[in-house]
Amino acid sequence: MRHGQGFSDLEDHLDDLRRRDMYRVRRSLEGPQGREVLVDGRPLLNFCSNDYLGLAGDSRIAAAFKRGIDRWGTGAGASHLICGHTAAHEELEEALAEFTGRPRALLYGSGYAANVGVINALLSVGDFVFEDRLNHASLLDGGWISRATFAWFQHRDTADLDAKLAAVRDQPTRKLVVSDGTFSMDGDPCRLDELVALAKHHGTWTMIDDAHGMGVHGENGVGLVDPQRYSIADVPVLVGTLGKAFGTAGAFVAGGESLVETLIQRSRNYVFTTAMPSALAVATLESLAIAKADPGRREHLAALIARFRNGTRELGLKLMASTSPIQPVVVGDPARALALSRALEERGFLIGAIRPPTVPHGTSRLRITLTAAHQSSDVDRLLESLNELSVCASPEGSRS
Repeated sequence: MRHGQGFSDLEDHLDDLRRRDMYRVRRSLEGPQGREVLVDGRPLLNFCSNDYLGLAGDSRIAAAFKRGIDRWGTGAGASHLICGHTAAHEELEEALAEFTGRPRALLYGSGYAANVGVINALLSVGDFVFEDRLNHASLLDGGWISRATFAWFQHRDTADLDAKLAAVRDQPTRKLVVSDGTFSMDGDPCRLDELVALAKHHGTWTMIDDAHGMGVHGENGVGLVDPQRYSIADVPVLVGTLGKAFGTAGAFVAGGESLVETLIQRSRNYVFTTAMPSALAVATLESLAIAKADPGRREHLAALIARFRNGTRELGLKLMASTSPIQPVVVGDPARALALSRALEERGFLIGAIRPPTVPHGTSRLRITLTAAHQSSDVDRLLESLNELSVCASPEGSRS
């Protein structure tokens, strides 16, 4: 370790990222989210958005946002506990609680804030947190920052989790099992039934972040944690985001009365931040209503996912075990992932190259995401281009 250098080595670190094809560059869109986006004056078919239901540019939601601004203004002005909490926030929380089949819901400014804030409010020194190795960074950071004893379990490996829980079963402190519902980079679901059974057997709580499942899966788009199958005793802590399938911004935590009241009292990410604009809550109420009332969007999305997977199978490409809108093509080398992303852009597609540290070393990929705004012909065009570029997944791409 070098000492006495201060921050003079920042440019060296940046140069090193560039040499290793790990340097990240922002792209500026020149219009709204949608099937096509405008980049550098050129329309591109957008296959890298989390706007799964195609609602981010929906005119009905925009109109609701404008009504909300007329009624509430543009900013909340304070935290929820000072004077930033309004009837619009209250109405959205009640609607989200009803949607998820839980007694209460609590709004957060982002999914990252919700995940870090919940874990920190529930755990501290002497407690234990068990996390899937491929959990989202916000879940991992929440576990580390909480000062609880942190343990990985191998991705979707409930036998590994069982062994780790058994090793601390006699410890009298709190234990929390944390997992994504749908994993954001692989697109595969957690083994929810097994996680619930293990948590009950070992006397722990389960926390599921269903950010990529809500709006997409389940009746009315309720997500993987269907209240018809899973009670708050099965999954005491449920996190959802509003900036993906619902097309707005923010996040929420849904659970029992005591959980939500504890978060209001103790979650620093809730207590010490300005509330989201009330107009955003009004817009989200509209998007939630649309998502619930329009199963055709989910049906169309499911058909596109099947079309893409069948098409890649015919081309001999290996995909991960994902039935979600997230369909990554693993190529391994970060330089190859970047080159393929650029080649696809030349053909009219916007598809991100995902590299470490977002994904493990050796698993750089094209993270292809489908939305209800896409057409069957868009998928066929993409498949044709993938074939022309001779895109082949690395062996890691067949992992389940």
